[in-house]
Amino acid sequence: MTETYDYVIVGAGSAGCAMAYRLAENGKNTVCVLEFGGSDRGPFIQMPSALSYPMNMNLYNWGFETEPEPQLGGRRLATPRGKVVGGSSSINGMVYVRGHARDFDSWEEMGARGWGFRHVLPYFKRQESSHGGEDGWRGSAGPLHVKRGELNNPLYSAFIEAGREAGYPVTPDYNGGQQEGFGQMEMTVHNGIRWSAANAYLRPALKRGNVRLLTHALAHRILFEGRRAVGVEYDVRGKVRQVKARREVIVAASSINSPKLLQLSGIGAPETLKAAGIEVVHALPGVGENLQDHLEVYFQIRSREPVTLHSQLNLISKGMIGTEWLLLKTGLGATNHFESCGFIRSAAGVEYPDIQYHFLPAAMRYDGKAAFNGHGFQVHVGPMRSKSRGHVRVKSADPRAAPAILFNYLSHPDDLTEWRRAIRLTRELFRQPAMQRYADEEIQPGAKVDTDEEIDAFVREHCESAYHPCGTCRMGAADDPMAVVDPECRVIGIEGLRVADSSIMPQVTNGNLNAPTIMIGEKASDHILGKNPLPPSNQQPWINPGWRVSQR
Repeated sequence: MTETYDYVIVGAGSAGCAMAYRLAENGKNTVCVLEFGGSDRGPFIQMPSALSYPMNMNLYNWGFETEPEPQLGGRRLATPRGKVVGGSSSINGMVYVRGHARDFDSWEEMGARGWGFRHVLPYFKRQESSHGGEDGWRGSAGPLHVKRGELNNPLYSAFIEAGREAGYPVTPDYNGGQQEGFGQMEMTVHNGIRWSAANAYLRPALKRGNVRLLTHALAHRILFEGRRAVGVEYDVRGKVRQVKARREVIVAASSINSPKLLQLSGIGAPETLKAAGIEVVHALPGVGENLQDHLEVYFQIRSREPVTLHSQLNLISKGMIGTEWLLLKTGLGATNHFESCGFIRSAAGVEYPDIQYHFLPAAMRYDGKAAFNGHGFQVHVGPMRSKSRGHVRVKSADPRAAPAILFNYLSHPDDLTEWRRAIRLTRELFRQPAMQRYADEEIQPGAKVDTDEEIDAFVREHCESAYHPCGTCRMGAADDPMAVVDPECRVIGIEGLRVADSSIMPQVTNGNLNAPTIMIGEKASDHILGKNPLPPSNQQPWINPGWRVSQR
């Protein structure tokens, strides 16, 4: 039998969970959520410091990788996406960054009317329960708990002090009125547990009785009657089924899988669809285009003092940390270890920050392995507004086949110029007095990497994705030929179908993507329900008054 619900959501990720919660909030609407992954229960996901495990497990990760990247010597980069309840919020680093106010004003300038900072700030507030954030700028009653680390390791405070000594501001809350500067980093952790979108939104929604979650359900295609979406065809372990939507189908399957599902359903650029053997239902050339991301490198330093996490990496220490977390949900197991950070501008004339720092009191790789056998620390650093653009395109009509993913990293000539500044500004940071007590020799890039050409070569060889893909179903004006959804997230030219996740971002935000993706789910819910948007804010964010003439 074909089941029917008011709304069908494809994807139980950051935006999908938020929408399931809000669409079913009145107790009347029925919602079905399709998720290809399985349960998010278990310590590898729920324990914050175990974050490197789920990201590297095929059980929880789609395991995508790019096509050979031309400017990176043909390297294929990992492109993990969450294949589990909670989506990427269940496998990410739990870093919480709203983005800069100007990011959203830029969205509005690019055609996303009603998505300026004044419009989205009320939704950020609605989603949050902030613990330690700036009064007046943060939410206090939302489902998503956001906290700060305890800064028990002296390196966290030393990094912030080094930023101050270098002449940068110290910000009390980069998610508040002032992003620019150095300060404490925030994480989606609550009572010692990863506070994913599943924990924050989906579990409370499921308790209401009008939301159904179907796991291991792979969406094949959207079903249409004429120009209207009426349901989704999917399979569970090989058995093909259908689910119908009385009102709307909402695609929230990620910046990789959302364009893929539209293309599998015959919506996209005709040449892409025809090459994959898919009949064109609706020509929409922007589907899968405009792919963006953040690149980063690990800037690693040997430590003069044994204060890093290196001494906690042996099996006995890990066992003790795990035991404390299992029993009490406290200790090193209850943090993601990203507890201090910085947002700076790369040059005079740059209006708002375009370089981000995540500081970590260990020299580690994303797979959780030590970079070398000894005490060290690192910052993840990279430019925030690359001009390079790529695409996601299906290669066949098989819903189980991965699409072709090409970011075209470093293809824009400005990108390497920004990278050179980022590397040199980071070196300067570690020469400040606060860090000199701890900073020994540079492991990576290394003192021999100094000229423009040497920095360029290092970046091409060692840069990694920060795992912030977005933009592939770009939001814009309905008459924009490359826009995929209008400012109410409706797929242009199709009735009863919306896309609401990181894929609709016109431009990548200045920071990690979980917070703005959840905000998209919150705001899209009001559009779907036909509610008046929350009243716009009149709060004015801080912009460095000397930005035109000074780098700091």
